[in-house]
Amino acid sequence: MAKKLHIKTFGCQMNDYDSARIGDLLESTHGFEVTNDPTEADVVLLNTCSVRDKAQEKVFSHLGRWREYKAENPNLIIGVGGCVASQEGDAILKRAPYVDLIFGPQTYHRLPDMYDSVLASRRPALDVSFPEIEKFDCLPPAKADGVKAYVSIMEGCSKYCTFCVVPYTRGEEFSRPFDDVIAEVYELAQHGVREITLLGQNVNAYCGSTHRGKIADLAMLLTYLSEIDGIDRLRFTTSHPLDFTDSLTNAYAELRKLADHLHLPVQSGSDRILTNMKRGYSVDGYRRLVQRLREARPSLNLSSDFIIGFPGETDRDFDATMELIESVGFDQSFSFIYSPRPGTPAAELVDATSQEVKLHRLQTLQARITEMATEISRAMIGTTQAVLVEGTSKKNAAQLKGRTENNRVVNFDGPRDWIGQFVDIKITEALPNSLRGEALRAWMGVVAESNVRTSTA
Repeated sequence: MAKKLHIKTFGCQMNDYDSARIGDLLESTHGFEVTNDPTEADVVLLNTCSVRDKAQEKVFSHLGRWREYKAENPNLIIGVGGCVASQEGDAILKRAPYVDLIFGPQTYHRLPDMYDSVLASRRPALDVSFPEIEKFDCLPPAKADGVKAYVSIMEGCSKYCTFCVVPYTRGEEFSRPFDDVIAEVYELAQHGVREITLLGQNVNAYCGSTHRGKIADLAMLLTYLSEIDGIDRLRFTTSHPLDFTDSLTNAYAELRKLADHLHLPVQSGSDRILTNMKRGYSVDGYRRLVQRLREARPSLNLSSDFIIGFPGETDRDFDATMELIESVGFDQSFSFIYSPRPGTPAAELVDATSQEVKLHRLQTLQARITEMATEISRAMIGTTQAVLVEGTSKKNAAQLKGRTENNRVVNFDGPRDWIGQFVDIKITEALPNSLRGEALRAWMGVVAESNVRTSTA
């Protein structure tokens, strides 16, 4: 009887990718089957994020519940991985001594050996080092799970923004070899994947070596990936404005398979706050980048990250952020109140702004961006959108669901054999969290130039 593995994931898409690869790895080496039920598992793992303090506290909350499972089943193996593990290390054992495995985001490929060590010695195993590219060399081939897939192309960050813990938990930037990424995406295409999202903490800093000894940037990688048969939509996240090169901007004019959606974190609309964050660009510089991107792709939709209440943020600083939002017209945002992360420079800054004021600012910002997103959705009514059909609708199994290029879910009627294909959908209704539409035709392959996304049917 196969042993069962349960993985609980907190954090970003990179964490989701890592959890999937951990499952693949332990299945290939030890025959584990992944289960959604931790009570039936032989091994339970937390793959963690430490970007915000609430995510970190969730880890210990879950560990407290899992401690009860271990009291009932002393053979249960409990592990903590990812950024919290990297940051806290053996401090986790002091707070939760019943934990057996502690591994960093760059060492989960060593889990099989760590697991064997725990079984043999019944002593905790810990490895939060930074062996860099070794991880990808040791992982089994990626598996396709549906029509979309994430592919990690680089990890770490070398920017050292004053608020961010990532350089300390995932290490400096390093990129996977160009040929390895091409090979992985090709294999995914052979198994029916139609859309790829390239991942990295600072994905547009990618600089992978080729078999000819040259260095490929993200624009070159996207160009080659767009030539792979079967892959008809490309995305990437998360970007840093400083690393958005002219060649990458031009890719939006030249690569039809590159989606009409970009996540481009700005964090603040105040030059003073950006300087204190050590972001390395100005508000005007960010605006000029957005202008160049929209000249290359007029239909491009932008989402962004905003940190509210960074130490020293005044009403004037916040007003500047709202002015930037108005001028750019963001579609979506990941916005939250600043929380100090131990070991980062910003954690030492004086913060005199009340939580009440911060919360009001956050609600104001989120409400305005929600209004903008609603306006964009309503403007899509009557247009024809190329939608990749992902499966059946969550609320109505008789309907299909898919996603537009600008990352909106659409529900519509159609046969199940459309799953995995692109369908031209005429948008008929805009709801708060999704769209509704009518199918016009299904097709295979990248959209023709004549089938303009914003044309009316």
